[in-house]
Amino acid sequence: MDDPRESVHKRAPTMDRVPNVTRADTAAAVRNPLAFIAARWTPDPRTVQRAALVALAMSVVIVITGGAVRLTGSGLGCPTWPKCTDDSLTTTSEMGFHGVIEFGNRLLTYVLCAAVGWAIIAARSQKPYRRSLTRLGWAQFWIVMGNAILGGIVVLVGLNPYTVAAHFLLSSALIAVATVMWQRAREGDGAPRPLVGGSVRQLVWVMVVVSALLIAVGTVVTGAGPHAGDSSEVERMPIDWETVSKAHAVLAWIVVTLTFALWFVLKAVDAPKGPLARTRDLFLVLLAQGVIGYVQYFTDLPEVLVGLHMFGSCLVWIATLRVLLALRERTRETAPGLPAQEYEAPSVSMAGPR
Repeated sequence: MDDPRESVHKRAPTMDRVPNVTRADTAAAVRNPLAFIAARWTPDPRTVQRAALVALAMSVVIVITGGAVRLTGSGLGCPTWPKCTDDSLTTTSEMGFHGVIEFGNRLLTYVLCAAVGWAIIAARSQKPYRRSLTRLGWAQFWIVMGNAILGGIVVLVGLNPYTVAAHFLLSSALIAVATVMWQRAREGDGAPRPLVGGSVRQLVWVMVVVSALLIAVGTVVTGAGPHAGDSSEVERMPIDWETVSKAHAVLAWIVVTLTFALWFVLKAVDAPKGPLARTRDLFLVLLAQGVIGYVQYFTDLPEVLVGLHMFGSCLVWIATLRVLLALRERTRETAPGLPAQEYEAPSVSMAGPR
């Protein structure tokens, strides 16, 4: 027989109670889902940083896959928009490889939206609430929506080169905002403190403007070049391709020269390690991009090298913006009732660009 004393000490297994969801909770979630999540979840700062980085990575991936669509001649693989055909939302077997490539790129837009949405939710839920960070997330969302509509227009107008160029430039704007958000997620909301003098900042701004012009001229090279994005006859920009390619190369050399000059100036003024490291990174990316650019020019633009050059263009833009953001630092504002060391900003040498 069982010892009756054992039954006194035995307890039936218990389960954690699931919190009741009231009608008020449901209404609040429907009315403002972001506020509802933020009231019940506080992400770690690293979670917010990773969410911002994922959004940045996806903004680059969508450019690369868009380039794959063009370089494989799949630009009209789905001949209409928002459906793939007049009768089908998705690609069909009759459309073959080109339909799969084009529709796959469209599907990646939803992955990009999910990444941006995750960044918005993480930023909105962070404590203390950072309005500037959340706004950067929403800015990405609206750029993605605008570019999705523009992508549809690109298809409907038969890959008009001017709309294709605008499509890429809007993607570059998305990368810029995503880069800023990633950086802002890694620093505080204190007033920016310059790490270099005004003349150095002016030099960097000139470099940023020339880099943006370099990207813009690159879209003209694409619009006038042989890779129209479809196997059929597609309108090209009425500009001599070799002439605009040489102008593109000149702008690239100007950016390289400015970067080289900036590195020497930063060394001369004994600048912090952050700006020096970001300038070095930009210089290395520019050299790699230049090698790819010249090789593709002298080998009649093989598709693989053109795709690598598009990827390099994204990296050059990100590296340029990181140099600009490295010229200042933002400390974390001390929250009331908490010791200052819990909000102390990491050093420039450890935390990278500010």
